[in-house]
Amino acid sequence: MSMDIKQVQDLIKFVSKSGVNEVSIEEKDFKITIKTNQEPTYVTATIPQAVAPAAAPSVAPVAESVNVAPQAAAKPAAADDSSKYITVKSPMIGTFYRSAGPGKPTFANVGDEITSGKVLCIVEAMKLFNEIESEVSGKIVKVLVEDAQPVEYDQPLFLVDPS
Repeated sequence: MSMDIKQVQDLIKFVSKSGVNEVSIEEKDFKITIKTNQEPTYVTATIPQAVAPAAAPSVAPVAESVNVAPQAAAKPAAADDSSKYITVKSPMIGTFYRSAGPGKPTFANVGDEITSGKVLCIVEAMKLFNEIESEVSGKIVKVLVEDAQPVEYDQPLFLVDPS
């Protein structure tokens, strides 16, 4: 079994919505581990060159040891005071960049007034640099991701005050 990128993205979406903290899948020629803690989701996939069939029974229990953490700890305590803000989310998996390149000015900073269509950041995926435009107008209240940090699909990037 091998998974294409779409299946991996679907699996990441499922895991992030399910509230599970870690999922491991192992096959003869394939291993994928997805860990999440309500911050970035990191995906580690390794495809070994050759695996002895005798190794299969010893790795099988890993798939059963899905660790479910208490969900109360995962919910941010201050969620209600930021509910008036609009969250700008990543439309894809990739690497988040606040500027067009090293030494270039950032696209958007805390306190900036933005309008619909303004470029807020770049998400680089497989050497393609995708400009992420705002779909809302307002003032940036918080930047939720560090520059050059990996982001997942639907991960919050900015908080915008629409007033």
